[in-house]
Amino acid sequence: MVARIYKPTRNAMQSGAAKTKHWVLEYEPESPRTVEPLMGYTCSVDMHSQIRLSFDTKEEAVAYAERNAIPYQVLEPHDVSRKKIAYSDNFAFQRMGQWTH
Repeated sequence: MVARIYKPTRNAMQSGAAKTKHWVLEYEPESPRTVEPLMGYTCSVDMHSQIRLSFDTKEEAVAYAERNAIPYQVLEPHDVSRKKIAYSDNFAFQRMGQWTH
């Protein structure tokens, strides 16, 4: 039962970075999810999949895992690369390709 310590990514539907400042400790699933035959819900017998702990820093999450003898794996966040462009660049003469619909 290995725990993952990572920084969650931002929501793909929004451009903001809310809820991405903290670190999360979650357990990796021990068994795959199955479909419950009567109602069609997905279920799991793994109770550790319900645990999700939040920490302010990576060091706090690592200290918690070491203090409770939880084997862990730290996943470092990727750097965000954003291109700064202006709306007027859509209509520039140097633009490669059509800008009309």
